Amino acid sequence: MTSAWSRRTFLATSAVLTAAGGSALALAAPHADAADAAPDPYAALRATWSALILGEGFSPTAEPFKSRLAALGVQARQLSDTMAPANGSLWPDAVYADPDPDTDPESYGFSGKMADSFIRLNTMAQAHRQQGTGLTGNTGLRDAIVTGLDHLNSQVYKAGQTRYGNWYSWQIGAPQALLDVCVLMYDALTPAQLGRYCAAVDHFVPDSAVASYTGTSTGANRVDLCRVLALRGVVGGTAAKIALARDALSPVFPLVTKGDGLYADGSFVQHTTVPYTGSYGSVMLGGLGLLFALLKGSTWEVTDPKRQVVFDAVENAWAPFLYNGLVMDSVAGRAISRGEMDDHRRGHPVLASIVLLGRGASAAENARWRALVKGWSRRDYYSPPLNNPSLGLTSLARITSVLDDTSLTPLPEPAGHRLFPDMARATHRRPGWAAALSMADRRITYYETGNGENLRGWHTGSGMLYWWGDTFANGQYSDAFWPTVDPYRLPGVTASRKPLADGAGGDWGAALPDVNWVGGVTDSKRAAVGQYLKGLSSTLLAKKSWFFLDDTVVCLGAGIRCQDGAAVETTVDNRNLGPTGNAPFIVDGSAKPVARPWSATLTGASWAHLGGHGGYVFPGGATVRALRENRSGRWRDINTGGSTDTVTRAYLTLWVDHGQNPSAGSYAYQLLPGASEQRTAARAADPGWLRVLANTDDQQGVSVPSLGLTAVNFWFGGSVGPLVADAPCSVMVTEHPDGTATVCVSDPMRTRTSLTLTWNRAVSSVVSKPPTVTSAATGASLRLVFGDLSGTRGATQTVKVRLT
Repeated sequence: MTSAWSRRTFLATSAVLTAAGGSALALAAPHADAADAAPDPYAALRATWSALILGEGFSPTAEPFKSRLAALGVQARQLSDTMAPANGSLWPDAVYADPDPDTDPESYGFSGKMADSFIRLNTMAQAHRQQGTGLTGNTGLRDAIVTGLDHLNSQVYKAGQTRYGNWYSWQIGAPQALLDVCVLMYDALTPAQLGRYCAAVDHFVPDSAVASYTGTSTGANRVDLCRVLALRGVVGGTAAKIALARDALSPVFPLVTKGDGLYADGSFVQHTTVPYTGSYGSVMLGGLGLLFALLKGSTWEVTDPKRQVVFDAVENAWAPFLYNGLVMDSVAGRAISRGEMDDHRRGHPVLASIVLLGRGASAAENARWRALVKGWSRRDYYSPPLNNPSLGLTSLARITSVLDDTSLTPLPEPAGHRLFPDMARATHRRPGWAAALSMADRRITYYETGNGENLRGWHTGSGMLYWWGDTFANGQYSDAFWPTVDPYRLPGVTASRKPLADGAGGDWGAALPDVNWVGGVTDSKRAAVGQYLKGLSSTLLAKKSWFFLDDTVVCLGAGIRCQDGAAVETTVDNRNLGPTGNAPFIVDGSAKPVARPWSATLTGASWAHLGGHGGYVFPGGATVRALRENRSGRWRDINTGGSTDTVTRAYLTLWVDHGQNPSAGSYAYQLLPGASEQRTAARAADPGWLRVLANTDDQQGVSVPSLGLTAVNFWFGGSVGPLVADAPCSVMVTEHPDGTATVCVSDPMRTRTSLTLTWNRAVSSVVSKPPTVTSAATGASLRLVFGDLSGTRGATQTVKVRLT
């Protein structure tokens, strides 16, 4: 054990232990006795940060913490035993010396090993500080950590060193881990050592890193850089650094209208063109929660009133993409290709970050968020958060505190529709199921690849329609889906079978389709959404529409044409049936084989049902291809850092084959998540329930009389059913039992200076409307003239009327 504590260290640590229930233990030799000194604000911040990164409020002798702490100790001992300082490496399997230093993929690997070396030291430092690891306060481990820090500082991460490889490793990955170790091992380090480490951080992360809100200093990256600057100030006792970090957070808070950041509609974009709520957004949320908590009550507390934007975003931006504990892959970018972190494992840290952020929010917000987290956590039957091996002790403790809080009533999943035109996404929630839609336009990329990740995500923005059930199919995209699914047959997409190279289109979301009409309208319950699709590296063109209703998603496609010399397909669905794959498949009442492989052309099919999943209805009958097969793949196939182990999953795929070089392909089907075989058959037997009003290259629209609903996507102006539009737009009209109706309109192209819509329906009066809308109601029709819609950013404009 180390020598006795100073009073300064004891008091600072005692405060942490009191708040933490004795879970975080500080053991180190102090620099000097400061018993009679004034309170040290930096010591208080170090104590706070120790509690934040070690966890608090849990018992080290209770599960799951006991096992996790023991595993941490085993991991730290292995790292200590295998550490072998040498020229160019601290561990033999983590060589960081780059023989040809530049910024090519090979150099990215070397810089990554440098950052990983600091992360390993951080693991060792946590094992030294935590109770129950078997290495708590171990002097040998302490000395190994200090040796490792000095080695890396003398060899590579030092003032004057020219960086190579990935900027992230030098400005975020390595310094975050280094500074965490400095806090955890502060009293074991001399002032000279701390000075050298701080000088290295100053070299790679100068104040100029946050001088402008551009490039790699935006959104989640900016928050990460501020964390580095703040901890650099804490470790080095430099008030100006902490103040700079606090002030440099302010550009993150305001809503943006382009590029990286949070948008008014709840979108979150990183890398300029990538929807990233579930990955970079998670990092930003967690980073802000940590910094708010670190600085709270100090001289440097974050008081910018615009921070409320972040608090509002918890329910406006993050909650819509959380379902039963998972965070939807549609907003996870290239992270979907990381085999160790599926949608559930990515979702759990978001839940923990919401709990942490709640400390700085109002009491009402904090209580509601904790109730939301409790609901999401308790409903995650597929992958319970407390069983997540990748969830850190701190996150585990925060979620446990919510689950154990008997004063909290878990909130249920909300019902309703959310449209995110600023990132070409939509979510739809109904009792029993949820869905998400991914599209692409001139602002939002087809997909992101980079760092050798997500090499075959080409078509994820081509109208991919994800869906999950409340108590079923929550592992649909979690259970080795991405390395085993046919990447040309993603659910909902229309795609050419033209072979694409890994990473086709370029890194970092470079590929953007030259299309404007992507978006739709919603009344917050139902929606009409459309995508003018141009294929990635393809001549494919298509008009795709989705009508999100109470128990179904109606899917229409038209104008499908292509000259690639390859088959073009629309995938109705592609269900991951797991390793066994014996779910019964029924078509028009006839059971199909469960043996694999099996395939068939279903001519004139009216409906189909997949046991344990849901139903499909084909209005008027359709020719559909079906395939039940085993598919094998490796995570390495889609991510150069992934496992080389082969995994196999069974799939049931339904698709419409438009043939080679189609000139006017189309499709129409209903998706009924969770529907029984009987309900699916009944829907198919009721041809009047759904009326397809139009399905052409000019307009697509439907009517559902029982819902009082008419919805049309006007690709060009024209007349469909009772609706007439003089320009492209999306329209949804709902008649209510109380004699009123709502007319919802948007301009997904964001270019209209005016729009005139006529609804051929007797209207007695206009109840309410936006200020820019003029109206004229006659006995036979309603005429609405919308002003400049380009400033609405594709958002829905709603007019309420009273019917005669």
